[in-house]
Parts: sequence; C-alpha cells; structure tokens
Amino acid sequence: MTSQEILSLTDRYIMHTYGRFPVAIDHGKGATLYDPEGNAYIDFTSGIGVSDLGYGNHAWADAIARQAQRLGHASNLFCTEPPARLAEILCKRTGMSCVFFANGGGEANEGLIKLARKYSFDRYGKGRSAIVTLNNSFHGRTITTLTATGQEVFHNYFFPFTEGFRYADANDLSALEAQGDDVCAVLMELVQGEGGVLPLDRDYVHAVAKLCAERDWLLLIDEVQTGVGRTGSLFAFQQYGIAPDAVSFAKGIAGGLPMSGILANEKCRDVLGPGTHATTFGGNPVCAAAGLVVQETLTDAFLEDVQAKGTYLRNQIEALKLPCFGATRGLGLMIGIEVKDGYTNKAIANRLIENGLLVLTAGPGMRLLPPLVISKKEMDQGLEIMAKVLG
Repeated sequence: MTSQEILSLTDRYIMHTYGRFPVAIDHGKGATLYDPEGNAYIDFTSGIGVSDLGYGNHAWADAIARQAQRLGHASNLFCTEPPARLAEILCKRTGMSCVFFANGGGEANEGLIKLARKYSFDRYGKGRSAIVTLNNSFHGRTITTLTATGQEVFHNYFFPFTEGFRYADANDLSALEAQGDDVCAVLMELVQGEGGVLPLDRDYVHAVAKLCAERDWLLLIDEVQTGVGRTGSLFAFQQYGIAPDAVSFAKGIAGGLPMSGILANEKCRDVLGPGTHATTFGGNPVCAAAGLVVQETLTDAFLEDVQAKGTYLRNQIEALKLPCFGATRGLGLMIGIEVKDGYTNKAIANRLIENGLLVLTAGPGMRLLPPLVISKKEMDQGLEIMAKVLG
C-alpha cells in the first residue's frame, strides 16, 4: 500500500484519539525508518521509548519466531519458561524480590497503586490510603492513573475521578512532610518525561526515601519511561542510589512488544496474593522471549555507551546554537530541549519530521528518545537535519 492509502484507511477506521503526523512507517533498520515509498527518517523517538533495540534486530525477531512456534499463550494459571527466566534476571540485576508482569504502563502503575493500598490496609486497616504524586507528573491514561497524574490538563471530561490522590511540587520536601497520617505511599518519576524531561534533584529523592521509611509509606517509582536502559542504567533508581519498595516498568522491556510490570522488594512480595490482582496476557511467553533478548543486549558496557551517546547528542545539539533551542537536560538517551519564546515545539517537530527526522514533544519543550542502539552516523545525520532546518 502507498502512504496515502495507509493514512486514508487509518483516518476512516481508527478512532481519532491521536494527533498523528502524516507519515506512514513501513520498515526500519537500526535507528532509521522508511515509508512505503522508501523515504528515510532518522528516528529520535523509538516509538516513544519502546524500540530500544531499533529495527531489524535479527536476534530479537528470531527469539519471537521460535517462541511463537513453540507456545504463544498459556495464561497465568500455568507456568512457562520465558517469563520465569526474565523475572529472575530482573530481580538479580536490581536487587528486588519479585515481579508481576502486565501489558502497558498505565496497567503497571495501577498495580503499584493497588499494592500500596493493600499493604497499608493489611497493616493499618481502613483510612490510610492516600497516595501523593508530584505536580507535572504523568502516570497513565486509565481513570485512576489520570487522577494520579499531576497535570490539570489531563483532569477533564471523565468525571468522577478516583479518590485518594494528592499532589506536591517536585523538589519541595516540606510539601511531603506536611502530609497527614492517612498517606500510604509516594509515587514519582525520577525524570518527569511527559512533563518536559525534568530530572528530580538527587538530595530531594534521598530525603523522600528517608521520609517514606520513617513513616512506613511505600516508595513507588514510575520507571515506565526511564527504565530498561533508557537513562544509561538498567533503571534510573540505580543511578539515584535509592532502594524503592516497588517500581513500574514498560515501554522498552520487550523491545517493541506490549509488556510491562512491577518489581517489588521483599517487604511487598506477598502483599498481592491469589485473587487480588491479575491480567490474562501478562507474562506472555512470546513477549518474555523478546524481553530476554533485550536483557542480553543491555550489558554494563552497553549501558555505559548509552550514557556516552546521550552526552554526545546533548553536547552537539547545544553546539549548534539553534535560535529556537535553549539548554538540554536529561539522563542517558532521554533528552529534553528547551524551546525559546517565539517558537512552539509542535511547529518545530512538524518541520523536522517533514525533513526526515522523527522527534517528540514534552511539556513546552522537545523530547528525544532514540533507540539505544543508534549509531554515531545516525545521530550525526539527525543533527545535520536539525542544523539545516532550524539554523
């Protein structure tokens, strides 16, 4: 099919819930994507942080094909090898105790919320169920995770929202210290992705962890976007040097297949027992087989290279001194760029995409989430497009 045919079918038969760019993607190799007509696009998005191994990865595709031929699905009433092996690897690499597998980021964060409330109910009974999140956060698209999201722009249309959430400004410890005795957990992103790629202050994060331990609040870390190597460590909490009670993950965990989950520490491993939480497709063996290839790829040396790539890309963008861009920020290959007054991120994104560079927006700025395997050549090609189009 041609690009126009794909766009027309999409417009006619798929709900208009996305502000899509007028681009149809047909295939890819490395960090470069192609439309049906063969036009190339350097990808600084990785499907919003999902395709961490890029495109055309033979080891990933072969693992999926082999597992699909053996067993595609069995449900969680029975045990299969791929998710068992993947859970072991994740626990050993993070120091966590156990895993619950799910399908998407919002679902994973729902799991965190249920875990925290049941932990508190088991220990303290009713009335201690409030969860504090941070202003400018984003935690998902379900009714409950929309409520948890600390951005008023998302709090519309779908009333009534779920009770039991409060908001505090990031990096303001006093706002958390002032919370009452009805709180059971703090949920936060270490880098606020949708809010503009805003890393939290390290001292603040350590102070929050200490406060949670003192008050027996669960420390919940949303790593849907920051996890699985994106920031240059397997999970961002490892760079911050904290030990959360539970962590959500999604996006890149299976390199392009729908998979997510939560990691929990020893204190929380038995909170959610049989009948309290479930999902039919969670831990699907095909997705888990893909996840094993991702873990095999993300060696310590590979993650060091992710940090080096992120530093290179940020430095080169700032060296371009483009009139529309200000400072960069982020961790690893999760990069935010300030957009100066007089420019809009949507207009910038459209111009870059029209000229063969796929980018994302976040808050008022730009967001770059390239495949973790992106080459220097591809980064330089993307930088050349930026300089040509925006200079």
